[in-house]
Amino acid sequence: GSTDDTVAVARRAGADVVSMGRNRGLGAAVREGLRLGETRNALAVVFCDADGEYAPEELAQLVAPIADGRADYVVGSRFAGRSRSMRPHRWLGNQVLTLGMRALARRWGVRGLSDGQSGYRALSARAAAAAEVVHDFNYAQVLTIDLLGKGFRYAEVPITYRFRQHGQSFVRLLPYLRQVVPTTLRLFRERSQGTVAGTSVRSSSGVEGVVAVSDSSA
Repeated sequence: GSTDDTVAVARRAGADVVSMGRNRGLGAAVREGLRLGETRNALAVVFCDADGEYAPEELAQLVAPIADGRADYVVGSRFAGRSRSMRPHRWLGNQVLTLGMRALARRWGVRGLSDGQSGYRALSARAAAAAEVVHDFNYAQVLTIDLLGKGFRYAEVPITYRFRQHGQSFVRLLPYLRQVVPTTLRLFRERSQGTVAGTSVRSSSGVEGVVAVSDSSA
């Protein structure tokens, strides 16, 4: 649904672009990417922002725990040792939100969760088949609560991070918190009670390829 040159630039670079026609929300775009993972028998489905904050050349490192059979859900962590350029207010916001995610997911210490908002993450075919993204505004927190609640193996991979090179973020702190926090807490309660709500995405196990879902305009 972007209105800039993202589609044209991606096609010139050789990407197979699937346009949704209009902006129906980040969560809706992620659900479509998960559906494409099914139709293309993907080994992994990968999300990566298109604004230059993340390094596409690190994709192989992100997918490696899935390809090796060690994990089903891998998050690229900006706080796990690689170089990072982040403005202070964004660092603080990420730390606070990640602390809340750690508490909900009960993941501390060596099993910890160090980056709850990363825009660089990968799902195995099995995890993509079971994933439920119940929020159209965002996906990061609800996806993590959903998959960890279903027992999928979680891993983090250190990634580099730099200032945004293109575009402008749609995220504003207060609207973001109003949209994301209540939905995340509701999903956590439902998972704790063993109930399921939201849109279910089903997929068959695949063995080839990677579907990359971009959730930001370039």
